[in-house]
Amino acid sequence: MLTKSLTLTEQVARQLASDIADGVHAVGAKLPAGRVLAEQYGVSAAVIREATERLRAQGLIQSRQGSGSTVVSRTGAQGFQVSTGIAVDRKKLASVYELRMELEGGAAALAAVRSTPQDLDAMASALASLQAHLDHPEAGVEHDIAFHVAIATATHNSYYQDLLQYLNLQLRLAVSTARSNSRLQDGLTAAVHQEHVAVFEAIRARDPDRARQAAIRHLQQAAGRLQLDLLSPAASHIS
Repeated sequence: MLTKSLTLTEQVARQLASDIADGVHAVGAKLPAGRVLAEQYGVSAAVIREATERLRAQGLIQSRQGSGSTVVSRTGAQGFQVSTGIAVDRKKLASVYELRMELEGGAAALAAVRSTPQDLDAMASALASLQAHLDHPEAGVEHDIAFHVAIATATHNSYYQDLLQYLNLQLRLAVSTARSNSRLQDGLTAAVHQEHVAVFEAIRARDPDRARQAAIRHLQQAAGRLQLDLLSPAASHIS
């Protein structure tokens, strides 16, 4: 069983990366199934999904729906990465939220133009699940992130999908904290949900400008709930 000196996700990801580097999982081989890894490390399937997503972001594995994960490199790519511990460094966390505002605003605008009926169904499904679990500390976070991922998918731009999925993964703790803060204030959880609904309705209405602003507004509010010091909209050129 793993300890919590680091997050469970980080521990599993590091151990898997180490095993890949040592040749335990050879290049070209498939990783064991998620349930097998979960049993091996004594963690949940959700932790394994997060850990393998980190490995994918590092360029160590490739994943395909229904085919599992295949090792493609023994060493990770040295590209863009968010430093570990981001959730406890307020200045860095604020910087990442500013980045998310620009990226997710753009993603929402693209989704308003490019989304298919299937994409809209995926967003609606994530919203419905989120509404059913507004006050659930774990499921609420999962469905919250699923909604943002559905928007990224609706851009039909794989780079948006990969980068936003990576950022959402890194900020999972921050999302959890923001939702926890929301639950402490009467009615705020429902207000947060309405921020998501506003983004979805703008995308469904095929209004890219409105979708962009709704996404940015949601993330500004989320940053405010975390008491992060962001640039003012005027200073950051966000109207």
